[in-house]
Order: sequence, then structure tokens, then C-alpha cells
Amino acid sequence: MIKNVAMQAYRNALQDATQLSQNIRSRTEKKAPAEGFGNMLTESLSKVNAMDEQKSAMIEEFASGKTQNVHELMISMQKASVAMQMTSAVRGKVIQAYQELMRMPF
Repeated sequence: MIKNVAMQAYRNALQDATQLSQNIRSRTEKKAPAEGFGNMLTESLSKVNAMDEQKSAMIEEFASGKTQNVHELMISMQKASVAMQMTSAVRGKVIQAYQELMRMPF
């Protein structure tokens, strides 16, 4: 039972990785016109928010006993955690750049 759940979690992780690599390839192949930094940032934050909501939903399902797949729960939690850490790092860099600009003499 646990072995099957683990195998399914690994298969799902592999499918996610394959889909992610296809998305990256399709984005790099397409040279879409510049949509703007604001749109890119908004889309990225939406994706991070979706990951966090998915994580919360999976935690609730696991806690209520609807699902027993702890592997997918852990993977989802790690994905959301890494996404949040990356978002915080980008936020920190943006604030640092803003502060550098404000210190520049005009």
C-alpha cells in the first residue's frame, strides 16, 4: 500500500517535472512581444499563490483523512516553500535596487 502510494507520488512528480520542462521550452521558443515586467510579476505571484492554496487544500484533505498520500503532500509543501523563498528573495532584491536608486545623487 505504502509502496504504491510512493510510486504514484514519484510518477506525479515526474509528470510535473516533464510538464515544467515543456513549459520552459515553449516559453523560450516563443519570442512573444514584451508584455511588461508588471505582467510577468503578477503572473509569477499568481502561480506562487496557487501553489500555496494547493498546499493548504492538500493539508486539509490529509488532516481530514480524505487522502493518505503523504508523499504528494510533502512534495506540494516543498514546492510551495521553495516558491515562497524565491519570491521573498526577489522581493528583497527589488527593495535593495530601489534603495540603491534612492541613494543616487541627481
